[in-house]
Amino acid sequence: MSEITEPTLKSQLDAKKDDFEAHAPVDKKQDYAEGLEAVEKSGVIKKAKQVGDQAPEFTLKNAIGNDVTLSEYLKKGPVVLTWYRGGWCPYCNLTLQRLQQELGNIQAEGANLLALSPELPDNSLNTTEKNDLKFEVLSDVGNQVGKAYGIIFKLTAAVANRYQDGFNLHGFNGDESNELPLAATYIINQNGEINYAFLEVDYRKRAEPADIIDALKTLE
Repeated sequence: MSEITEPTLKSQLDAKKDDFEAHAPVDKKQDYAEGLEAVEKSGVIKKAKQVGDQAPEFTLKNAIGNDVTLSEYLKKGPVVLTWYRGGWCPYCNLTLQRLQQELGNIQAEGANLLALSPELPDNSLNTTEKNDLKFEVLSDVGNQVGKAYGIIFKLTAAVANRYQDGFNLHGFNGDESNELPLAATYIINQNGEINYAFLEVDYRKRAEPADIIDALKTLE
């Protein structure tokens, strides 16, 4: 019998995207398309930390309120640092679930996984419990760490209004900034240097876990 292979994360995300394109109202699709175009024009990708850069240090609260410090995790091994927009984002939940499935393979390479979001800690806890996550989910309230990594952008007014009316973005994040992070993923080696960077304007595209694991295998 042939081995059953897991679908790629990309195929799962594309299916979600195709469903949206097939069923969403035209005006909503237009607002979201213009939102992505605005992110592209903002130049945030070029401003973001890149391969070869030193990763900014940080200490953040995890889902149960404990401090998590990057440098302390780097003493144990490389760190996979990934951002998600919030527990309200279906693409983020698909990605978090898939990362949980691959956590053993990430840890087998000696690495630890840290996920960051601008959500308040209580909402991060909900995300952790909902997806049964066994890795650290950290609250970057006010996007302070995201700003240090250069990956924060401001939503267009149309998208911000849709998010606020649809699920209360301000309530999730505890502010009215209408700022979100790119769905970026970095691999940071034990010297604190970025060895891998996934930076993409479109939040429906994410780092493929297999690519993350392959990148970890190349670390010395």
